[in-house]
Amino acid sequence: MSMDMTTKMFKEEGWIRKTCKVCGKPFWTLDPDRETCGDPPCDEYQFIGKPGIPKKYTLEEMREAFLSFFERHGHGRVKRYPVLPRWRDDVLLVGASIMDFQPWVISGEADPPANPLTISQPSIRFTDIDNVGITGRHFTIFEMMAHHAFNYPGKPIYWMDETVELAFEFFTKDLKMKPEDITFKENPWAGGGNAGPAFEVLYRGLEVATLVFMQYKLAPPGTPDDQVVIIKGDRYVPMDTKVVDTGYGLERLVWMSQGTPTAYDAVLGYVVEPLKRMAGIEKIDDRILMENSRLAGMFDIEDMGDLKVLRREVAGRVGISVEELERLIRPYELIYAIADHTKALTFMLADGVVPSNVKAGYLARLLIRKSIRHLRELGLQIPLSEIVAMHIKALHKTFPEFKEMEDVILDIVNVEEKRYQETLKRGSDLVRREIKKLRKEGKDEIPLEKLILFYESHGLTPEIVKEIAEKEGIKVHIPDNFYSLVAKEAEKMAKEEKEEKIVDFELVRDLPDTRTLYYEDPFMKEFDAKVLKVIDDWVVLDKTAFYPEGGGQPYDTGELNGVEVLEVQKVGKVILHRVKDPGKFKEGMTVHGKIDWERRIQHMRHHTGTHVLMGALVRVLGKHVWQAGSQLSTEWARLDISHYKRISEEELKEIERLANRIVMEDRKVAWEWLPRTEAEQKYGFRLYQGGVVPGRIIRILNIEDWDVQACGGTHLPSTGLIGPIKILRTERIQDGVERIIFACGEAAIKEWQRERDIIKKTSEVFRVPPEKLPETAEKFFEEWKQARKEVEKLKKELAKLLVYELENKVEKIGEIEFIGEVVEGDLDHLREAALKLKKPKRVTALISEDTNAVVVAVGDEVPFKAGELIRIITSIAGGGGGGKKDLAQGKIKDVRKAREALEELRKRLSS
Repeated sequence: MSMDMTTKMFKEEGWIRKTCKVCGKPFWTLDPDRETCGDPPCDEYQFIGKPGIPKKYTLEEMREAFLSFFERHGHGRVKRYPVLPRWRDDVLLVGASIMDFQPWVISGEADPPANPLTISQPSIRFTDIDNVGITGRHFTIFEMMAHHAFNYPGKPIYWMDETVELAFEFFTKDLKMKPEDITFKENPWAGGGNAGPAFEVLYRGLEVATLVFMQYKLAPPGTPDDQVVIIKGDRYVPMDTKVVDTGYGLERLVWMSQGTPTAYDAVLGYVVEPLKRMAGIEKIDDRILMENSRLAGMFDIEDMGDLKVLRREVAGRVGISVEELERLIRPYELIYAIADHTKALTFMLADGVVPSNVKAGYLARLLIRKSIRHLRELGLQIPLSEIVAMHIKALHKTFPEFKEMEDVILDIVNVEEKRYQETLKRGSDLVRREIKKLRKEGKDEIPLEKLILFYESHGLTPEIVKEIAEKEGIKVHIPDNFYSLVAKEAEKMAKEEKEEKIVDFELVRDLPDTRTLYYEDPFMKEFDAKVLKVIDDWVVLDKTAFYPEGGGQPYDTGELNGVEVLEVQKVGKVILHRVKDPGKFKEGMTVHGKIDWERRIQHMRHHTGTHVLMGALVRVLGKHVWQAGSQLSTEWARLDISHYKRISEEELKEIERLANRIVMEDRKVAWEWLPRTEAEQKYGFRLYQGGVVPGRIIRILNIEDWDVQACGGTHLPSTGLIGPIKILRTERIQDGVERIIFACGEAAIKEWQRERDIIKKTSEVFRVPPEKLPETAEKFFEEWKQARKEVEKLKKELAKLLVYELENKVEKIGEIEFIGEVVEGDLDHLREAALKLKKPKRVTALISEDTNAVVVAVGDEVPFKAGELIRIITSIAGGGGGGKKDLAQGKIKDVRKAREALEELRKRLSS
């Protein structure tokens, strides 16, 4: 199968297909004299200092120009999606606009929000993080403007001809780019299991758009060669749905219109300029930055593996030494990187990423720590949150969610900055210990895997390790792509653990979907149904009121025809009941089901209670709070949430008060089935609190003006039926995740009664009324502390007396002095005495007759080890003990044999 990329416009408007004399790739042009494709390194940037678009655009103006152009051409305008993709669990962050529509829209399981559509999607990629600030064009965050068309079987929208025409018209008519300078380079695209032919649209040395025609998927093994197309070495076959997947670089087009030395100056000036002023940066000749961008455009730093080549080339072109260039340009690179990283961070935090040691939280922390490090290198002491605030101020008109969440975003950054300072204090000791080890091994450099470990396990950036190590005379080499390496590691998603199969899917494949009576009437306690099949211990019915396990809610138990139902599970859309006596069931018979209602009603209280509590948590702690997991039982429930610090006692009281107020207001709880896209458009992505919900149509639970999420559990029709909600405790289960354990309804009442019993018993012990408990307990505690000090003092006095007494009981056994006595006291007491009695040629063995403790101390010139000698004592008197050469301790079993054991020790010393 070959791919013909001759479009209608190319044919009719006299475009010529040529082969680039540098890279050998085909491209289309209107210029008969052109020999190169327009892509670096085949061509240099030709717009720096002389803009390629006649009008200067800001980000807002360019975004609006693009979206309104496509709106005029029949595309529905779609709002940006969050950068944290809640609708899928296979990627950490949105890195391209097409990710918004994977997998549901592309697979046809959900309708697109409009077809065709246009969007400007903030996208975050960590693959280029080490190039940011250096090349003049790389960002971790950029907006991918796009127009997409989803051509489903029998419903074509448009394809290659129209896509190329729309792009060309936008660039030449709206942006007034010169037609003869635009080239369309053929370069097939592949990614995420799909592929297709693609055009890179190039203008004056810069790629301004990519037009991908996604029409292939990976070929199943065994597909004949004549049905396969090979793209980038992989075998593909045609897809049913063909997708126009385009991406236009918003920042690049703004840069093209301004012709500034770097893209950062064009789009991040509101941070770059104040930082230059604060850091007192020496103004450098624009020519240096321009040449740097121009040359950096010619190669990828990561591929070169090193910055030195770029530095040498630039220095040569502008006629200064490499050292001088480094000194002048480094502060600019740091400021550019800070401006980009803090912008990416603002989007991540506004969309609910909480810094942590895992997944997207890890990447947010990486940005925070790298930015703080850069500020330090610039000699700036300002808090990082001050820079984040600059982004919020500049961008909140376009992204009002930034302003809404400003307090939380800035607090997260401040908390993280403080945490980082603490990490650094701890870290310098760790590095010094590592250096000691290396010295012992005769090495003088910290290896890369150690640098990665320091970063991943202890949060120490390689620059800090280098700073500490070099003071100690140990070398550290930091590869230029260090942060890309660690980001790649973080993006490798853990393979999902396969769930254990209950029964083979094949056995239920031909059975009809089980009718779910628990949705039709959540209060149905009994029902009649027909047996469709018996598989091992499992009974399949045509309909059931038994809830199968799922979404954090346990399965129902009860009876079928009086036989105990032990477990209920779901395979696909078929529900299976595990019964105690499967022999009592035959295909075709009618059975009567009865649910254990006490168990179910508590599950319903806890499940609806979870949603009420979630609404309170978001309102008290902030919109960054997201459900990270939940589990219910009859006695308690737990809810795990993303949060960046411990929940205070005051916040807990407020959360509990608010949740109970919603209960007392008896708000309506409604549920509806909605097509996925309609639900997302209506309620936003907060729907996916409990994780990604599969299916074209999803069940939406809505607590009136409080909480809306996709949820398959059974719920109460109003919040008043939940009963009281009581928070029992909170725990930090991992960095960035707090666990709230709570109880609802009868379970909450039982907890209050249990607490009352504890208080009552404690009152009886102290013999005071409950309200006097705190002061009485405090008084007793203070007295106990005093008494303990007194006891310690007396023990020390006793130890002195004991030492004095024992000094008079020294026996001579040859060259060795021996003290062996049965005394009174605990282990600490005996140890203190034995250490005071220690002399070079002396052995002291003390056994306590009231605590069974035993201590043996041995002087340096004695040819025995304390550990050996204590074993002689325990071999006679039982028990056990051990220690080093000079001191051993333990406990004996039989005090009556203490003297006999000491006698045995004497014999050993004299032998």
